[in-house]
Amino acid sequence: MKNSFLFLTIILMLFSCDKKKEEAKNLEKTKQNDKPNIILIVSDDHGTDDLGCYGNTAIQTPHLDKLASEGVRFTKAYCTTASCSASRSVILTGLYNHANGQFGHVHGYNHFSAFDKIKSLPVILNEHGYKTARIGKYHIGPEKVFQFDEALKASSRNSIEMADISNKFITENKENPFFLYFCTSDPHRGGGKLTESEYQPDRFGNKDEGYEGVKRVLTPALDVSVPEYLPDNSASRSELSQYYESVNRMDQGVGKLVQHLKDAKIYDNTIIIYISDNGIAFPGAKTNLYDPGMRLPCIIRNPLIPKVAETSDAMVNWADLTPTILDFAGIYKPNMLLDYIPEKGKSEPKGLGVFKDFQGRSFKEVMQTGDTKGWDETYASHTFHEITMYYPMRVAMDRKHKLIWNIAHGLEYPFASDLWASATWQSVLSETGEQLYGARPVKSYLNRPEFELFDLQADPLEAKNLAYNPEYKDVLDGMKAKMKAFQKNTKDPWHVKWTHE
Repeated sequence: MKNSFLFLTIILMLFSCDKKKEEAKNLEKTKQNDKPNIILIVSDDHGTDDLGCYGNTAIQTPHLDKLASEGVRFTKAYCTTASCSASRSVILTGLYNHANGQFGHVHGYNHFSAFDKIKSLPVILNEHGYKTARIGKYHIGPEKVFQFDEALKASSRNSIEMADISNKFITENKENPFFLYFCTSDPHRGGGKLTESEYQPDRFGNKDEGYEGVKRVLTPALDVSVPEYLPDNSASRSELSQYYESVNRMDQGVGKLVQHLKDAKIYDNTIIIYISDNGIAFPGAKTNLYDPGMRLPCIIRNPLIPKVAETSDAMVNWADLTPTILDFAGIYKPNMLLDYIPEKGKSEPKGLGVFKDFQGRSFKEVMQTGDTKGWDETYASHTFHEITMYYPMRVAMDRKHKLIWNIAHGLEYPFASDLWASATWQSVLSETGEQLYGARPVKSYLNRPEFELFDLQADPLEAKNLAYNPEYKDVLDGMKAKMKAFQKNTKDPWHVKWTHE
């Protein structure tokens, strides 16, 4: 009898343990189901001036405009480096590129890549129950650092196809939280020149036969809106016309992606973030840390947060995206360890520090409250585009002033080959007499001083350098102090040049 009682007790205990385990699993599943899906859309070389919701009445971006009307449109959002690979590494790590090791392009002979011990956004999300997938342009490395569960295949020039391929991942994971990294190659330059045009503009990926499922939307060159930093001539307009078509093609894919979310009935549990990696692929923007290269579109639709404002002028940058996304997912802690702690008995790899915090910070509270206090300055750090384009620049900026430190100022400013060959730039070089590129003389564009200081309110085009004006010495010194502190706090190797050279 005693043995029977003991046996029954053991059975009940085992049953109770199994029941508790099952309840714990169900609780964890419930918690996971409560987490929002997150889609991060990153276009390639799309400028803030080139969306309807940012004030351009000539370009057609109805789907992004609709997304902006349902979310928050940031008007002072910045990349930290105006080059594709380096910028994408910042987006997915919360670390400036001088700290994550992705100094420039990852492909071919450049071979820049992030330090292999860094833990990136998709990896952290996956560890907290998210299914992750990427589609389109990748352009970062190594893959073991930027690891996704799935790498979906589609033409990165056809965002409709990208959206349709992504739909399988969306529907398969609609009962569990997912993270989709959706990266178009539009509106990057490419695809040759439009040879039938007098001005030989770059095609920006456009094809005469178009792309399957995509409607061609053409904007005549006479109808484009030429931003002030570009020359308003026929060559520039012809390239902007091609660029507009590429932008619209990308916009159509965003609309298709949104429709798939609605059809799956998860649109209202999905956070959508739209950004560009860097400025428009025209001289004066991409690869530069002038405003057109840095200030970018940032649209966030978060249906789980009550909307308090249509726009925000908080000065956020791409280092803030990873902590913000993790905050949206409910797993962000300000002191999260992002990369690594050396194994016991082993020293740190030479030249690397241990980063115990994100270098960016979450701006979720800005969206919740609308309060931008404490978001009144930002920083940037650019080192390479191609390996042959060594030209490190650092930026410290607040709402009034901007300081650019051209560390390699003794060198002529290096051009990306496609920007130099562009119809826009060549049209300026072929002109006679005094040469201006937008508001800036060509000579000062190619040969830059060590410091450039601008009054952003009086001179939004950043054309009048005040760094060597004695009246602005105190301002210059104050901005230098901010820059030095930023470099020290983010373990910038170039900080040493202030004292040793």
